Amino acid sequence: MNYKLYQHYSLYGFANSYVVGNDASGQALLVDPGDFTVSMLNHIELNGYQLSAVLLTHSHAHHVRGLRSLLRVYDVTLFAATARVLGFPCRTVKDTERFEAAGFTVEALSVPGHSPDSMVFLLEGLLFTGDVIHAGLIGKTLSTFSARLLAERIKTKIFDLGDETIILPGHGPPSTLGSEKLSNLGLEEGWAEKVRANYDFFV
Repeated sequence: MNYKLYQHYSLYGFANSYVVGNDASGQALLVDPGDFTVSMLNHIELNGYQLSAVLLTHSHAHHVRGLRSLLRVYDVTLFAATARVLGFPCRTVKDTERFEAAGFTVEALSVPGHSPDSMVFLLEGLLFTGDVIHAGLIGKTLSTFSARLLAERIKTKIFDLGDETIILPGHGPPSTLGSEKLSNLGLEEGWAEKVRANYDFFV
């Protein structure tokens, strides 16, 4: 599959958004529009893509705020774990469900812990993880129990995807699943016991 991937960084929440263009279908999808900027619009329009889908990893504001602007420009289908985000109707996806979006086959995996509605999306060897897992850390939780549960779910749900799987997180740089298996602090034994309410990492 020929695709183009564009990463966009938002100062609001220091969050990543992604545009994935499908050169075969002429369509594009967008992941987690924390903002919807002129740069993102240009990547879609100057490449001649039709934006047809938005994947929402979870509904925290700094990952979805751009929906209000985006939906004034494009008529798209929103895919999320919940029926509505910011009042906009979504096509609800379930754990392990596969669906078509922008000519891609996408697999959704439910990995709650950072938020109840956290989903990761796999397409073309790219894993969009939102705040489930980042380079070197797992997502913020507010208790030892939740941190332990999130780590267990990560290992159960995504560790079998292959070490070469590219992780594209909601914050920070990209990584690979193989790298995170080796060096992610949040997956180490005893990490959960270090979690406290005033968690000192933004996500």
